[in-house]
Amino acid sequence: MLRKILTSCVAMSIFYFAVAQTNKLEVINPDSTTSGTATAEESKPKTVISGSVDVYYKYDFNKQAGNNKTSFTNSHNSFELGMASVKVEHTIGKVGMMADLGFGQRAKEFSYNDDGITAAIKQLLLTYSPTNWLKLSLGSCATHVGYELVDAYSNRNYSTSYMFSYGPFFHTGLKAEITAGKNGFMLGITNPVDMKTAPPNSKKHIIAQYSITPNDKVKAYVNFMSGQRPLDSAKVNQFDVVATFTVSTKFSIGYNGTINTTKYQLARKYSSGQKWWGSALYLNVDPASWFGLTLRTEYFSDEKQQNVFAAIPGGGSVFETTLSANFRIDNLVIIPEVRFENASKEIYAKSNGTGTKANGNFLIAAVYHF
Repeated sequence: MLRKILTSCVAMSIFYFAVAQTNKLEVINPDSTTSGTATAEESKPKTVISGSVDVYYKYDFNKQAGNNKTSFTNSHNSFELGMASVKVEHTIGKVGMMADLGFGQRAKEFSYNDDGITAAIKQLLLTYSPTNWLKLSLGSCATHVGYELVDAYSNRNYSTSYMFSYGPFFHTGLKAEITAGKNGFMLGITNPVDMKTAPPNSKKHIIAQYSITPNDKVKAYVNFMSGQRPLDSAKVNQFDVVATFTVSTKFSIGYNGTINTTKYQLARKYSSGQKWWGSALYLNVDPASWFGLTLRTEYFSDEKQQNVFAAIPGGGSVFETTLSANFRIDNLVIIPEVRFENASKEIYAKSNGTGTKANGNFLIAAVYHF
């Protein structure tokens, strides 16, 4: 029913705005006296090119690369290339495009369902903004779920959280974004999670977001995704909350909490939901413009054997703590980082191969962005 409603709403929106353009109707923003009609200045083409590169070295205290259970830092005692990215954005009047390409191991893991050159496409979007409060986007974009992002320069910690690693990476489809004062709404219909090409007869997924910015210090997002996986027909729902609070120019707080529920189909009936969930707090301190610290503490519960504890009876949980420093030199950021993890089961290995519940590592990364 929700898919039918969404499809009808999108179709009606496209029809309405096509008629509006034909008849030269003028749409007024309720929060402004400015007309929705593009001015001569707004109609000028605008092109923005940006990019980034990141490299890192990591040392696992137990000397085992396999002790890494999250994304993008699967190595030990090795210098590694992260990702080289280039993003081109172009707008003219009410329409635009964005092509975001990435090359390297980080991009390969991000687009793990793709082969060849398609794996280099992180994001590819066509946009149409018939008014200044509505934006329609068609293509593939990074997920709205979670606090962390795929690009290293967008995060203060270089290593990623468990919630980021086992949640969605991107969505491919059609979405509508509406801005109403301090509130924002997004609703979309997409391919199954992390698939640029959907398998035949696969069912579409629903994505949604509500955001609110009550003032210049607080931002909050409620995120949702739902759909049926094509490989095992399992139904997946994920609810996610992100909040940020800027206490001062030198201190800010971030929070991310998520719950993912999976229902498997057995004998044409769906089982009760098997869930994994997590909660993370980010404390950011910037005593100087050239230096900052971020402490991430995360609890990740996988008692139904959905992810990192998939092969361990009874599942388990992990508590990880990561401290990262950010040394800023113009467009370059040097990130030395230490990370400690404690699990309820022996999911890590010592240097002699025996199991252990505790692990840690040190890495140093260099990230450049322009």
